[in-house]
Amino acid sequence: MAMDVLLIGIAGGSGSGKSTLTERIMERFSDDVTVILHDDYYKSFDEIEFEERVKINFDEPSSYDTAMMVEDLRALKAGRSVQIPVYDYSTYLRTSKVRAIIPTKVVLVEGILVLSEKDLSDLFDIKVFVDTDPDIRIIRRIRRDMKNRGRTFESVVDQYMKTVKPMHERYVEPSKKNADIIVLGGGENPAALDLLYHKINSHIKGI
Repeated sequence: MAMDVLLIGIAGGSGSGKSTLTERIMERFSDDVTVILHDDYYKSFDEIEFEERVKINFDEPSSYDTAMMVEDLRALKAGRSVQIPVYDYSTYLRTSKVRAIIPTKVVLVEGILVLSEKDLSDLFDIKVFVDTDPDIRIIRRIRRDMKNRGRTFESVVDQYMKTVKPMHERYVEPSKKNADIIVLGGGENPAALDLLYHKINSHIKGI
């Protein structure tokens, strides 16, 4: 019998606190939860030189292989294991590696556009939107990209102004209307966390 997998989509702007929210859930439920990032499904632009790849709008839906993600999530929901891509943010390329994912009772799917793409959004049992002040989001993004993704301050700010901000306004913010739960401030919101903990715990225990 296939496992009853609870799919939870966690959307919100870059730097909104999606990852912190995800980490809090992982800390609480550990082995019963798997995390998959929409960013893992960035298309690989191998045929384009690095200087051109850095100019690609990675906050636009066409940059993602969402169809592949939908297929993988449907497989997990049906109780089948999948192998998902591993993406290298410093080179803007998929690596040759894959990550094996086996079905767990809860699968968290995190990404800025996971509620804006209908085929993807429709798969989720619970849709969460993390809503955080834009000034906080840009500061968090600068810190993250410089520390973890090998970017310069100038490149992060340039990308934010040219693509991140306009794409947020065009795609991310409007997807808030698709959410079941709107979390203000990200993973440091205890009331929202308690609500999610309760729903996840009930599913895991079959209550």
